[in-house]
Amino acid sequence: MAQAHFSAELLDELNLLCLYNLDTTHEGLKVHASSAAPGAVAAASRLYAKGLVTQGDGGYLTPRGREAALHAQELTGLLAAAELTT
Repeated sequence: MAQAHFSAELLDELNLLCLYNLDTTHEGLKVHASSAAPGAVAAASRLYAKGLVTQGDGGYLTPRGREAALHAQELTGLLAAAELTT
């Protein structure tokens, strides 16, 4: 089986998903093309194309996006905890 890895583009998407506040559905993100990193701008557009956010510049999480953000944030927490114990 081929070894999977996170591409730079996927990491940008995961990083953006980790910025969402999962404690509320009434809070979104706005990725400003004039001031955000180009990778974040492109990631927001890709997340929109995938149906994970409501706008091409961020917006709110869709139900599928909320699930993706939850998994991304949980993975970040799991990996951070592993770094502390090893």
